Amino acid sequence: MTRPFGTVLIANRGEIALRILRACRELGLKTVAVHSEADRTLRHVGLADRAICIGPAPSTASYLDAQALLLAARHTGADAIHPGYGFLSENAAFAGMVEEAGLVFIGPPAQAIALMGDKVSAKAAMRAAGVPCVPGSEGALPDDPAEIVAIAGATGYPLIVKAAGGGGGRGMRVVRRPEDLLNAVAVTREEAGRAFGNPAIYVERFLERPRHVEIQVLADAHGNAVYLGERDCSSQRRHQKVIEEAPAPGIDRALIDAIGRRCADACRAIGYRGAGTFEFLYQDGEFFFIEMNTRVQVEHPVTEMVTGIDIVREQLRIAQGEPLGFAQEDIRLSGHAIECRINAEDPFRFTPSPGRVERFVAPGGFGIRVDSHLYCGYEVPPHYDSLVAKLIAHGATRQEAMARMRRALDETTIDGIRTNLPLHRELLDEPGFGSGDFDIHHLERLLGERRSHGEQR
Repeated sequence: MTRPFGTVLIANRGEIALRILRACRELGLKTVAVHSEADRTLRHVGLADRAICIGPAPSTASYLDAQALLLAARHTGADAIHPGYGFLSENAAFAGMVEEAGLVFIGPPAQAIALMGDKVSAKAAMRAAGVPCVPGSEGALPDDPAEIVAIAGATGYPLIVKAAGGGGGRGMRVVRRPEDLLNAVAVTREEAGRAFGNPAIYVERFLERPRHVEIQVLADAHGNAVYLGERDCSSQRRHQKVIEEAPAPGIDRALIDAIGRRCADACRAIGYRGAGTFEFLYQDGEFFFIEMNTRVQVEHPVTEMVTGIDIVREQLRIAQGEPLGFAQEDIRLSGHAIECRINAEDPFRFTPSPGRVERFVAPGGFGIRVDSHLYCGYEVPPHYDSLVAKLIAHGATRQEAMARMRRALDETTIDGIRTNLPLHRELLDEPGFGSGDFDIHHLERLLGERRSHGEQR
């Protein structure tokens, strides 16, 4: 559903809620902040035109309670809901409920979320649209063990078993030997049913040293679709991104343009609307589609910094039925941007570190952006994701962006809780990252070497 609206209910928390509120303000839209009992003091709650508590601290009783969100919208007169990322942002049922309630869901249609949320149907749709996929099973694996063995043999080893409804690094297992296959299938299928309510699984070739490269897209309700360049998100730990940058270093622009055009074409083919991200593994000059995120990404600021396009603002405009204000030929990349995710956690053991922020000093200067809801005295709750800030540095070159990021990291002070700032400082000085020649396993290898040398802190 697309139509003009005047009041947006922000169905999220933290830095992304504040980010959405700012975009709404700039467009002259009123805002409603929903919050749990633990989040009464969040910055966007105080800045919103209206605020309403939707439940206790656990997300299952607040931010994941679809009925509570709809009741809050009805009570406050909101006529649109922006889900941000996480929580219900990629829940097709919730998007459908919003539309059925006569409200605007600021995101793609429910059917597009459902199509791309199931990795089996998503890969089928991408193959039909001409987007290259990792070799593997054409659909969900059958129950017959002999058929599974045959499909795996045709795919080739090593392979990875994945949950069709999985995400966030869960519901996947690497299989290197045929004798380990059936056990991995059984365990992953059982885990998928429990974690995602969908026991369907599939297999695909496991690439040994790929990079994680993603294409940002925007599509409106008038048949227009564009891609906004690419991001490299290969610095990961347990499939969770740590550092992202745009553009991806060392990849031929002609290859990016070719795959970007296919992604835009795929948006038109599936009737996609809003912001979205096509995620790929890239190895030996080839792109292989793995999934699509049907929402705004945590790392969207690096794309904004190199394109000058406000992605959240475009989400709002598209949801109101407006056409994109630019064509593909209008999009130009300028310079390089890097984002460091700052988490409230031990920097090397990665255990959560909730607590009171006694001091917060944000960096500044030319080319530095800080997206954060932190303030001195803020109590980081133990109930939610540990992300507390995003530091983004922009420069004319990758080297300049890295130099500015090093300075920004050195200027940043967060006392009272532990954060992963020391990890980021080490990574920015690590030769492999500095050269741009790294893959998705690079950070895990570095951490493994650190542990083996007894340097873990």
